[in-house]
Amino acid sequence: MFLLGSAAQAEGPGFNHEVRPILSDHCFQCHGPDTAARKAKLRLDLPDDGADFHGAMSVLKPGSPEGSELYQRILAPHGDDLMPPPEIGKPLTESQIATLADWIRHGAAYEPHWAYMPVARPDLPGEERDAWVRNPIDAFVLNQLHANGLEPSPEADPVTLARRVHFDLTGLPPEPETVRAFEADPSDANYEAMVEKLLASPHYGESMAADWLDQVRYADTNGFHSDEERSVWPYRDYVIDAFNENMPFDQFTREQLAGDLLPDATRRQKVASAFNRMNQITAEGGAQPGEYLAMYAADRVRTVSTVWMGSTMACAQCHDHKFDPFSTRDFYSLSAFFADIQEQGVYGGGSRWEPVLELPTDEQTGQLAALDRKVALLQEKLTNPTPRVKREMERWIADERETMASYGDRWEFVAPASVVSAGGTDFTTLEDGSVLASGANPEHDTYTLRLNPESRDLAGFMLEALPHETMPRGLSRDNGNFVLTEIEAARIGADGSRVPVLLTNPSSTYDQKDFEVTRTLDGNPTTGWAVSGHERNHRPEAAVFEFSERQKLAEGEMLEVVLHFDHGALRHVIGRMRMAVTERKRPTARMPHNFEPAAYHALLHPELPVHPSVQKLFEERFLAQWTEYDDEREALAAAEQERKDIRASIPYVLATVAVEPRTIRVLPRGNWMDESGDIVEPAVPESLPPMQVEGRRATRLDLADWLMSDENPLPARVFANRMWKRYFGRGLSRVLNDLGSQGEWPTHPQLLDWLASEFRDSGWDVKQLVRLIVTSSAYRQTSQATPALRERDPGNMLVARQGSFRLPAESVRDNALAISGLLTETVGGPSVYPYQPDGYYANCNTFGRPLNYVSSPGENQYRRGMYTFWKRSFLHPSLLAFDAPSREECTADRVVSNTPLQALVLLNDPTYVEAARVFAQHLLQDDGTDDARIQQAFEQALSRPAAPEEEQILLALLDQHREEYAAAPEAAAEIDATGQAPVNTDENPAELAAWTSVTRAILNLHETITRY
Repeated sequence: MFLLGSAAQAEGPGFNHEVRPILSDHCFQCHGPDTAARKAKLRLDLPDDGADFHGAMSVLKPGSPEGSELYQRILAPHGDDLMPPPEIGKPLTESQIATLADWIRHGAAYEPHWAYMPVARPDLPGEERDAWVRNPIDAFVLNQLHANGLEPSPEADPVTLARRVHFDLTGLPPEPETVRAFEADPSDANYEAMVEKLLASPHYGESMAADWLDQVRYADTNGFHSDEERSVWPYRDYVIDAFNENMPFDQFTREQLAGDLLPDATRRQKVASAFNRMNQITAEGGAQPGEYLAMYAADRVRTVSTVWMGSTMACAQCHDHKFDPFSTRDFYSLSAFFADIQEQGVYGGGSRWEPVLELPTDEQTGQLAALDRKVALLQEKLTNPTPRVKREMERWIADERETMASYGDRWEFVAPASVVSAGGTDFTTLEDGSVLASGANPEHDTYTLRLNPESRDLAGFMLEALPHETMPRGLSRDNGNFVLTEIEAARIGADGSRVPVLLTNPSSTYDQKDFEVTRTLDGNPTTGWAVSGHERNHRPEAAVFEFSERQKLAEGEMLEVVLHFDHGALRHVIGRMRMAVTERKRPTARMPHNFEPAAYHALLHPELPVHPSVQKLFEERFLAQWTEYDDEREALAAAEQERKDIRASIPYVLATVAVEPRTIRVLPRGNWMDESGDIVEPAVPESLPPMQVEGRRATRLDLADWLMSDENPLPARVFANRMWKRYFGRGLSRVLNDLGSQGEWPTHPQLLDWLASEFRDSGWDVKQLVRLIVTSSAYRQTSQATPALRERDPGNMLVARQGSFRLPAESVRDNALAISGLLTETVGGPSVYPYQPDGYYANCNTFGRPLNYVSSPGENQYRRGMYTFWKRSFLHPSLLAFDAPSREECTADRVVSNTPLQALVLLNDPTYVEAARVFAQHLLQDDGTDDARIQQAFEQALSRPAAPEEEQILLALLDQHREEYAAAPEAAAEIDATGQAPVNTDENPAELAAWTSVTRAILNLHETITRY
């Protein structure tokens, strides 16, 4: 497919490095992979592929720029002939034109894009024998430096190196004694021992996890609409543990994408698959489930393609990619891998966002098992009456039946004259007049029932949802629950005319939380009536609807009732139903003597067999009044409450549960309402190595295996490039989320391929890759640039020195807490709530309820920043100030800014003021001079002594604030009272406040929050 450059052509411009970026930026928009946008049937991203369009060679004459139409068109003087067209607004520079001419002159050779070429281990350059080379990384770096007439920078001083490797591997500063020990003996052996200790630290996993959580858009809230809280922190802890245990990256990938599909999946693997539920979700009334299911699917494609493939597939949602070889069909075929995930397009507000995986401790499991046994024994006694009690119950039923007969028929139970399903469901009418569904079980359905009752003057009707042996899980054929989203009624004339009838005053025997029966009349297809049918042990339920005006049916007229099941919870459709009408005013679901409608029907019809669920209703009702069981009932209620309390305390995580896959279509221009596109099955992009699935439907596990296969060139390159950025401040290819045509050619392509092959061939050993990087001479260089080097290579693209960069948002806070001694080093657990400005959540309502942010007490206040409650729409302001992402989308590379607001946060955020105050208290605990305390503070915060001029500045600040706080004791008291940490009452308040000013200044130093 491609013409590869020969050795003779090597002296011309490289296609991938120099030519492709020009064509991609200026030409591919109209002459690239996007078939819909392609002009003149000309494609310039490939030389030729035999299709019915012109390949690049149709406008190129290798060796002759003057004979190449492409070159002539970029020199054309007229607007119609000039390329790129002036209206595009991307004219070529003289340098770019010269590069294209030189490329054509040297043969116009094409190359496959570097990122999509197979990963092959390159030979080490000759510099491997140089004394500076500690491992192969250095050989590649030194070779590039020598090719550019440069030498590496000296090694960083021991203090800087110790601080650097601690911040890079754990996100925390070193202890002063650690730095002093290394400074005394900065040998290779001691350095490598320090690296191994840090790799074994539990804080290594925390540091590595922070980047991963950005990529997988981990957050403690839903994002959309009210941005409600959800429980996903066990997934965060899984990621930390995986990095700490050095889980192979291929296993790490499989467990996250498809842990639930692994044979005999463990609880931990199921927790890992919560990755698939990290997307934003909505509970907004009025939202369309279909639209949001399409949004969730697209989000997963964007995330997976960015995280593992370093590819921006987002634009392929609406059209073929304009720059890379990904089609719209590729986009939706990739989304089809995730079509089996059980989820709702729109959730009920305040729910647990099911499905969830409960994670009880061993103690809780034992307690629940004991309570289950106790409850079962009590229920056995209460629900299996003795023969004597049974005889009493039969007499009671007979008495109640006689009483019901004296009332007369308040309800007429009507077998429908016809039932029609919009989704193709079949129906059978049973002897009790109920209707049983069978056959097709569509995701959504609409039932239209027509009734021809004997009563012709009607006040309302009743719908019963009944259990049946064909529905072992409850009241529907799927998970046992149903959601009736809307209900309509009409009078149907003998001539087929239809007159809508207004319904009002709905009532029911039971409403699931947030699924009240009133929601069937709100005109919102995303809300509805549900009854927890999957949890309430096959209990029959009923709903009653009153007509706004009495309906007097004429001869030949029938009553039509339309039931809509359109909720985002798929296949939540009633499986067996029965209808009844009544003439009585103000009908409700309350039957005579408070019987359930199903029990009331059984009392009125002794000729019919009693269903087990109805028999259970009779037993419950009778035994509730049987005084001999009072003690058992009291014990049962207590045991059930205790069990409920324990269950409420059990942590859980959103779970990935596989169900029958939804149908996935190509959505023309991304329009979720347009169902004209082709149906697609799970498949990987056609331009990448094929997936071998032997004629069956591919699964998420197949996708994970394909991603981590030796034939796939992307994941190893992507991860190695991101690790390089982590430890040098920029990637070998700088655009971390795009290794495609709009990305950047690697500064060290052979080094990147060597790292990728080493990572893959090591068995995807993450710690080994990290170890190689941080023990290299390249890593150990000073970050101080000479004027000549800064002028020659200002962006440090040649790695002639180390990088220096501000700590990540979480580490800025962690560093301050660690310096002060406040940091809680506990790893894992639920998210916590650091101090936050009062009223910050004032405009963030959840279904009309303002959120009340309560700061965490005790040691939870001082947990690491990664455990901060991550609310997408209102990210903690300190994290926000230091560029932490909201995690609404996958973030491969954080923006790093330098703003005055950051200095204000460091000076005024209660966390930092408290840290400074506690830091000052520690300094004042030891008798000493002011000079000695300032030196101690610098050693603690910066691992070095204060310079004379620094000491003088801080002494002047100390003296100034001593005077000010002595004159204003109330101001001193306010400073000293900041935060929850105890105040040393033995200290003079003004003295403590003055020293707090000094430590605040030290915590605010650029050096304090910078890794060099």
